[in-house]
Amino acid sequence: MTHRSVSFITGLLFAVGLGISGMTQPEKVIGFLDVTGDWDPSLTLVMGGAVFVYLLVFRVVLPRRERPVVGDRFGIPSRRDIDKPLVLGAALFGAGWGLAGFCPGPALTSTVTGMVPVLLFTAAMFAGMGLHTLYKNLREGA
Repeated sequence: MTHRSVSFITGLLFAVGLGISGMTQPEKVIGFLDVTGDWDPSLTLVMGGAVFVYLLVFRVVLPRRERPVVGDRFGIPSRRDIDKPLVLGAALFGAGWGLAGFCPGPALTSTVTGMVPVLLFTAAMFAGMGLHTLYKNLREGA
């Protein structure tokens, strides 16, 4: 199996899971984040299921394999990778998720609906990525 086919199948599985779980519905996400109001705890099950699968793979499957099915080595980050830009980016990500009810995966999945708020969010997300790349390239070139 090629790297592209594994990536495609994994992305498709992720998109279907997002749709089934309701993560593509901003109202559901905002309801989950509204812990002081009309809180909707159902996404706790979604996250719990994801954490369980990750824990199972990380603690049981990975130690038994020398290398990934597709690829040369496992890319396990170091704790030294946690720096100021990562923390700031995570905070901005969380604020955007809370305000808009979307994060990148569900937003991309939801673009097939053609809803204007989704398309605007996705366009803004890509514009932000482009500005970041431009800034990074200018900074490295200077």
